Amino acid sequence: MQATVLTIGDELLIGQVRDTNAAWLGEQLTLAGVILRRVVTVGDDEKTLQSELRQSLAESDLVVTTGGLGPTDDDKTREAVAGLFGVEMAFQENILDDIRGRFKLRRRSMPESNRSQAMVPAGFEVLSNRLGTAPGLWHETKQGEAAASMLAVLPGVPYEMKHLFTEEVLPRVRRRGGLHNIVHRTLRTAGIGESSLQETVGDLSGVLSDNLRLAWLPGPGGVRLRMTAFGRNREEADDRIAQLEACLRDRIGAYVYGANDETLEEIVGRMLRDRSLTVAVAESCTGGYVAHALTNIPGSSAYVAGGIVAYSNPAKMDLLGVSPEALRQHGAVSEVVAMQMAEGVRRRLGADLGLSTTGVAGPAGGTSEKPVGTAWIGYADTGGVAAHRLQLVRDRMLNKQLTATFLMERVRKNLLAGRP
Repeated sequence: MQATVLTIGDELLIGQVRDTNAAWLGEQLTLAGVILRRVVTVGDDEKTLQSELRQSLAESDLVVTTGGLGPTDDDKTREAVAGLFGVEMAFQENILDDIRGRFKLRRRSMPESNRSQAMVPAGFEVLSNRLGTAPGLWHETKQGEAAASMLAVLPGVPYEMKHLFTEEVLPRVRRRGGLHNIVHRTLRTAGIGESSLQETVGDLSGVLSDNLRLAWLPGPGGVRLRMTAFGRNREEADDRIAQLEACLRDRIGAYVYGANDETLEEIVGRMLRDRSLTVAVAESCTGGYVAHALTNIPGSSAYVAGGIVAYSNPAKMDLLGVSPEALRQHGAVSEVVAMQMAEGVRRRLGADLGLSTTGVAGPAGGTSEKPVGTAWIGYADTGGVAAHRLQLVRDRMLNKQLTATFLMERVRKNLLAGRP
């Protein structure tokens, strides 16, 4: 079974609203064994919508639309669908009663404009929306004895759309059959860029096939390797994934820190907890981002002693014990200051490990010696203290994320190596 997702709304086209519906539907369809053929976004134009619907229904077994079912003049999906199928709009009193009931529960009177949501293209099945006023619609076209294509028309409000898709659309899709056995698994890496990682992995032509694919997904937290396997049954797909994963781990195991939804801070936190270690963080250029990431993990109070954001030089001296001489001779963005910050926060908060960040986040403020993107990360434990220089990019937020990622990857490697 192949599907097309059609998201509708001018606000999506101009970037005023982020289209999270398409990403969620793509994930859910794939997990269900449906191959997503394409995702299209169109504005609130009836003719354009009809054109895209016509093409999508001709190419796909399933078309899912979101948006354009509200009570205002710019909501044109119902009319566009009715026009495409050449049917009249029919008023359904029971839908209007449901809408009135929802307003009554909120102790509000129903605006007259909501009557339009009780108009349904003739021949369409109504999907009851328990979370909002816009019902969904379902239609199957026929070719002889078999269903040729399925159309699900859903509201654009994300929680309403998710409810209707899960409770109403997915069961109908599963009854239709023709679903693939698809298995996804993602390996997460850190400490190496996409190009270098690909070179390290090497040639996979003898491993990959039409039934076994690998996608490279770089981001601030590292490169994700998404493996996808197709099989005649779940066991066959699982076996193919296992073979590819074993091959990848054999070649790049040192860079793999987790799988699927695991985050680097989650893995580091688990390692700290397992070793009964505590950590303290001194941050300058990251402004608390490292502490934020570490404490996003439930139970992090077991290993996070605390953090100090020492942005100014006086704060570095007063709170962390950085020497004035080090600041005068080397500047705040330097190896010696990063080391003193890490050791200073470790001693100040009584932690086993001390971490630090100091750098030129940008987009301005760099020099020829220390251009924008220069950062130092420090690591201190009972065995000593060290710092490492990073040369990153010109984007301020991205530099914060990258610095935090490199620092946590340094912690992971040190713990794996037996430090402290």
